[in-house]
Amino acid sequence: MTTLFPVLFVSHGAPTFGIDPGVAGPLLTALGRELATPKAVLVISPHWMTRGGVAVLASPYPETIHDFSGFSPELYALNYLAPGHPQLAARTVELLQEAGWNAGLDAHRGLDHGAWVPLLHLLPGATVPVFQVSLPYPLDTRAAFRLGQALAPLREEGVLIVASGSLTHNLYEFRRHHGNDEAYVKAFADWVRDALAQSDPQRLVDYRQHAPNAERAHPSEEHFLPLLVALGARSDGDPLRVLKGGIAHGVLSMDAYLFGAADTP
Repeated sequence: MTTLFPVLFVSHGAPTFGIDPGVAGPLLTALGRELATPKAVLVISPHWMTRGGVAVLASPYPETIHDFSGFSPELYALNYLAPGHPQLAARTVELLQEAGWNAGLDAHRGLDHGAWVPLLHLLPGATVPVFQVSLPYPLDTRAAFRLGQALAPLREEGVLIVASGSLTHNLYEFRRHHGNDEAYVKAFADWVRDALAQSDPQRLVDYRQHAPNAERAHPSEEHFLPLLVALGARSDGDPLRVLKGGIAHGVLSMDAYLFGAADTP
């Protein structure tokens, strides 16, 4: 029987998640303690998008990129100094090319906050190698699903796939919001959870036609696309586990989803 490492979709929220774990941080930390140790973690983040194809991070010692501004100085002092895995990065390029993607290695880029902020909670020791795969630009939900399918074989090779996005992501409201949790955030998150529970990927691919307040939840789609990558990498027999991370800053749903068993193998 083939052993599959799980796939995790995580909402990384705002950069402040690095110092303000809220409800979601302890849930990720507890999950990290359950996870079987992978050979490496592959992270897909909307904060690395590349034109002309897919790039795969091949640095043996990726730096921590503080790709944000205007936040607390405490955030800029944080580092996540996990090693990289150039060999698995090269293997990932092979799989992507076999699936028809234009893909190549990037030996110089570091880990953006979509990668290292959730990993601070999930795997705080920073001992497991980490590498990233970019989202090609432009990309739609169908292509994101196909990208996940191309990456899925890595699960059999000891790789934990972490698709890091945000279940809701309206930056305009995030910057202006100072009140209670917005009702539409819960409604959208509940709809996604129900569609996942029904194992209906096509409904999620077409979420803009079906989900309540889809365009308000995601005025642009880049933070939703990692969920479609995770769905593409999911296997039919994977159990679904929901980590209800609550709502941060009134407008950011912090829910996460695990596809597969945490203690595999």
